[in-house]
Amino acid sequence: MSKSLSVVIAEDEALIRLDLKEMLEEEGYIVAGEVGDGASAVDLAQRLRPDLVIMDVKMPGLDGISAAEQISAERLAPVVILTAFSQRDLVRRASDAGAMAYLVKPFTRADLVPVIEIAVSRFQEITALDSEVAGLRERLEVRKLLDRAKGLLQADRGITEAEAFRWIQKSSMDRRMTMRAVAEEVLEAAAQKAAAEAGGQDAPAAGPDGTKPAS
Repeated sequence: MSKSLSVVIAEDEALIRLDLKEMLEEEGYIVAGEVGDGASAVDLAQRLRPDLVIMDVKMPGLDGISAAEQISAERLAPVVILTAFSQRDLVRRASDAGAMAYLVKPFTRADLVPVIEIAVSRFQEITALDSEVAGLRERLEVRKLLDRAKGLLQADRGITEAEAFRWIQKSSMDRRMTMRAVAEEVLEAAAQKAAAEAGGQDAPAAGPDGTKPAS
């Protein structure tokens, strides 16, 4: 994933905001704007359409969870929530509000990049599903299928969640299939492989893209 992504920082503590900005810029990200409250974060996200918003969970006026809910509802950008260790009970609320990932303070540069990649990947996944699947219930079903398929690909290939999703998305586009169909093939291939191993069968199983070796 390219690191030249634009980021909006929403954090009311100036020192943390400065440290975060330095970490992001050292990693190659572009800090497009900085604000100290949730309402300003929503406004900036609407105007700038950044690639990511990193937002503290507690801020004056509109808090981070409420701001994340507005930003996510409008599909403006993926949101990473910053939370203190003592606020871990707020993580579920943040997730329900649409936050893609979270960072627990204090964090390091090494913590930052993987969380950003997860957030951006999950946001891309949701956006792609919005265009592919109309109904909310079906989107939830496809999300579950994708999560299972990504987990299998991660274990089988030793890749990250973001890389697993990109593999599914690329396979979908290359083969002109829905992502749901690709995920179902991955799951079916894994089930066939497990059944063959359990039964001691010699027959070759389908590959992770659903194809079988020629006989």
